[in-house]
Amino acid sequence: MLANLPAAKRGEVFTQLAGVGKARVERIVSAGQSTPEDAPFEQPHDEWVVLLAGSAAIRLEGSEEAALAPGDHLMIPARTRHWVTRTDPDRPTVWLAVHFG
Repeated sequence: MLANLPAAKRGEVFTQLAGVGKARVERIVSAGQSTPEDAPFEQPHDEWVVLLAGSAAIRLEGSEEAALAPGDHLMIPARTRHWVTRTDPDRPTVWLAVHFG
């Protein structure tokens, strides 16, 4: 999960690791990216994320920003607008995400 990471300076890299039916598991590698305020993520399914390496912060609509360190995890309910407000610019930030169909 943490070896041979792809370069992510030009943009986050999403790698699907597994999928069954409508559920999928992916690794996300970030390098200083954040979500533009005018382009939040919003998806039709629940997503659970755990931070494996690096650091990040995320904000769910109607909530305060939450800082994440390795081992921290978060459930993002379906149809909840959310923003990654920062990822570590100096080292890879690695996420494990589970998308529920």
